[in-house]
Amino acid sequence: MIVFIGVLAIKKLPISQFPDIAPTTVNIFIAYPGSSADVLVKSTLITLEQAINGVQDMRYIATDATSAGEATLRIIFEPGTDPNDAVIRVKTRVDQVMPLLPELVQREGVIITPIQPSMLMYVNLYSKSKTIDEKFLFNYATVKMIPEIQRTKGVARAQILGSRRYAMRVWLNPERMRAYSISVEEVMKSLAEQSIIGRPGRIGQSSGIAAQSLEYVLTYKGRYSEPKEYEDIIIRANKEGESIHLKDIAKVELGSEFFDIYSNLDGKASAAIVLRQNYGSNASDVIAEVKKKLDVMKASFPPGIDYKISYDVSQFLDASIEQVIDTLRDAFILVALVVFLFLGDWRSTLIPILAVPVSLIGAFFVIQGFGLSINLITLFALVLAIGIVVDDAIVVVEAVHAKFEEEPGISPYNAVKKVLSEISGAIIAITAVMVSVFVPISFMSGPVGTFYRQFSITMASSIVISALIALTLTPVLCAMLLKSHHGHPRKKSIMDKGIDAFNRGFEKLTGGYVSLLNRIVARRLVTFLVLGLFCFGIFYVNSIVPAGFIPNEDQSTIYAIIQTPPGSTLEKTNEVSRRLQKICEEVEGIESVSSLAGYEIMTEGRGSNAGTCLINLKPWHEREQNVKEIMEELEHASKGLGATVEFFEPPAIPGFGTSGGFSMRLLDKNTDTDYQEFDKINKEFLDNLGKRKELTGLFTFFAANYPQYELEIDNKLAMQKGVSIGKAMDNLNIMIGSTYEQGFIKFNQFFKVYVQSDPKYRRLPSDLLNLFVKNEAGEMVPYSSFMKLKKGQGPNEITRFNLYNSAAIQGLPAKGYTTAEAIAAIREVAAKTLPKGYDIAFEGLSYDESIRGNESVVVFMIVLAFVYLVLAAQYESFIIPLAVVLSLPVGVFGSFLMLKLMGLENNIYAQIGLIMLVGLLGKNAVLIVEFAVQKRAEGATILAAAIEGARVRFRPILMTSFAFVAGLIPLIMATGAGAIGNRTIGSSAMGGMLFGTVFGVIIIPGLYYIFAKMADGRKLIRDEEDSSLSEGFVHAIDAFPTSEDKDEHAK
Repeated sequence: MIVFIGVLAIKKLPISQFPDIAPTTVNIFIAYPGSSADVLVKSTLITLEQAINGVQDMRYIATDATSAGEATLRIIFEPGTDPNDAVIRVKTRVDQVMPLLPELVQREGVIITPIQPSMLMYVNLYSKSKTIDEKFLFNYATVKMIPEIQRTKGVARAQILGSRRYAMRVWLNPERMRAYSISVEEVMKSLAEQSIIGRPGRIGQSSGIAAQSLEYVLTYKGRYSEPKEYEDIIIRANKEGESIHLKDIAKVELGSEFFDIYSNLDGKASAAIVLRQNYGSNASDVIAEVKKKLDVMKASFPPGIDYKISYDVSQFLDASIEQVIDTLRDAFILVALVVFLFLGDWRSTLIPILAVPVSLIGAFFVIQGFGLSINLITLFALVLAIGIVVDDAIVVVEAVHAKFEEEPGISPYNAVKKVLSEISGAIIAITAVMVSVFVPISFMSGPVGTFYRQFSITMASSIVISALIALTLTPVLCAMLLKSHHGHPRKKSIMDKGIDAFNRGFEKLTGGYVSLLNRIVARRLVTFLVLGLFCFGIFYVNSIVPAGFIPNEDQSTIYAIIQTPPGSTLEKTNEVSRRLQKICEEVEGIESVSSLAGYEIMTEGRGSNAGTCLINLKPWHEREQNVKEIMEELEHASKGLGATVEFFEPPAIPGFGTSGGFSMRLLDKNTDTDYQEFDKINKEFLDNLGKRKELTGLFTFFAANYPQYELEIDNKLAMQKGVSIGKAMDNLNIMIGSTYEQGFIKFNQFFKVYVQSDPKYRRLPSDLLNLFVKNEAGEMVPYSSFMKLKKGQGPNEITRFNLYNSAAIQGLPAKGYTTAEAIAAIREVAAKTLPKGYDIAFEGLSYDESIRGNESVVVFMIVLAFVYLVLAAQYESFIIPLAVVLSLPVGVFGSFLMLKLMGLENNIYAQIGLIMLVGLLGKNAVLIVEFAVQKRAEGATILAAAIEGARVRFRPILMTSFAFVAGLIPLIMATGAGAIGNRTIGSSAMGGMLFGTVFGVIIIPGLYYIFAKMADGRKLIRDEEDSSLSEGFVHAIDAFPTSEDKDEHAK
């Protein structure tokens, strides 16, 4: 039944890389063609920021404006906020200030969408032939592919980077316009009056007065959609029949909206399609569905066009999950071997091994019940649960074997009956301890809390199911399958002889162990001294093991961020990115390189001096180098490119920022920003950060030295010449900046009509002064007669954070350091060096890391307290449980030591392993203490009870612990996808388990001796019965009907 409902749950459960912990993000995209970053900030962003600031559940607001006339606002909400609610809250605030925004911004549209900030997929539609250019690829994708992909369930947004979208381009010739004395205003008026939508209605309608025999619909061809139609627009005409057409003063073509990005894949022209996923959608399912659609579309591609998936989250996800499933298989086999070695026959081995699949598959039903997903955390929990789940069944089987030895001739059924009455209490106690470890941490909040919750629910459900099986299925299987060989000579195979030799060796070891206990148990000083040494060891090793949050795994992808000198053209940046592509082709382990000039992925900003290369590595098994080594090689090879190039990995958790490493902002909290001064402080701050050994790869896009010209209009001169300053600026807005007033429908898509002067008339600053504007008298007046150009410098891109101007800084922790140490170093530098009025803030995953306290200690203390209280209830004593709780530091020391030796960090995986250790080592201690308490109740001395408890439980403890350690071996040996997580959780658990078991079995009897002496004769309640709670409960339900067939099964 358990297996059946578990299998049903597996079919329905969503699959993701991590639990859903990324904060909800709402994006607002704004376009204001022709405006500089500063104009965008002052005209639009400040108004929107003020309106949105403080919206319910908001964490922070980050904005980015570029001189390409585009801006993005990102509003980050607390994790768990419903994305639809977040959008409605933001939209309500935006609607309040919509009338205050410039008219062109309103016309272009303020686009509000909820998105996962990180990419789901990156698809390149590329050309194999020279004749197909980016414009065709972009528009083919826009018309034929994007609508189909957008309909895929779970895709939030499918967008093509850059904008080569078709547009009717009207390239004005200022010299011809001057000759004919035509202003831009007249051109715009003619366009608006002649390319129109007509709706004349119907003719022949009676309108209730006089009926006609026929009715006709009147049509008009509507807005022009062909260049020829636009060329024939009449600008001016006279009575003599002379007319000036648009083609006389302009060139018209079906061109592109903007030319702001060059995109290519391995040197071939491409359209870069980026897909982002909806919240709550299953990444693997969405990607599989998109791939199916792409395959269907490929059949109808024009000749010479193909596609390639350059980045795909599911590659890492699938490889990681495959790795964990292989680990599950290997762990299962290794556990079976260890159990066989200790139990000695296949029948006995089969019983505990049957418990594993039942418990693990049953756990999926609980996972579904709690609304969790199959992800790396829940799968890790299942791998670790293998070793634990086997425990309860081993305890039962081992006890039945012991009963056969104790009472030769007893039937398996009666042996099982007696065993159940003896050890049911211990099994219930073990289960209570183990579950009590995981219950409190499932109530933690925040991203870390989500990790702990998913892990703890999976573990606790496996443990409870395994206890249920140990008390139901396992005893039945024992009665059916086991045979008592005691007193019967049996045939001995080579394997049997080997196992007998192992058993003889184990008996010797047990003898030595008991004699050691006889020497040290009663010596309290030895116990406390050993305990003290381990506590000091924990303190010391913890101080030298680096701390972290979530490790950056090898995801087979590298981002290269290119920054050419300020003022560089798009073509110059494109040339640098092409050269970087060539370098990458020669590096072993790189599969393909997708290049974007004019776009940087970090802040999703545009700019002609910014570029990004997405470097796709070969699959893990096909390359010898890991991602870090390839990054180092690329850093060395890209030194002489004449541009700043930095390499980053994708974010450790999808949805948390855009790249790995740390993300921060330098904030200018002064009321007015002097960009030159801010640039100077930013550079000094970066220099100071660069001196710290914990930091590397530091870089910022903020620069205030982008070449600019300020227009200085002499109002007096302008007025004297009859020029309206408003009209003069409007004229420049269109001639230089471009505008769109109307659109048209073609290929079932809406396209815009852009009016702008021909590029050859706006190449140099001096070309501006040669332009003319019409005055009130209808004369053409040159700009040079009333305007001057003043050369200056300013920022090309302005980023803001929580309403302050900011500089976005990215970086990586240096080799051997963690992000937590990098953040601490940044804070230290900021506190020492930043002048008054400047501050720092963290964003993305760094935001969560920066507000984390020392929660692992708090969690650990809560877990200990919970375990202690459960045991206090179990033993009805506040003193005895201390013997269990104080045995744990040994394992904790082993865990930290193993992490240090393996060169790993104390991150969330290590902490998960550590918390599980509390349960496992607590269980070992409970086995010894429970038996000792029983012996003491039977009248044995405290010393004898302690030693007897340790002796009897020595074998099952070693067996269960080594079975668990065997299950961890595949984790520690992991390579490829998710290897760091596997190794961390494996090392943390294995180190703790080895130390905790080997030294624990020595120290626990001593601790029991000390605390039992203190507790002897004391009771919480006077005149109370002696038996423990679980013992009484078990005996109450264990009223088996007595059986007559003493030896039937033995025959």
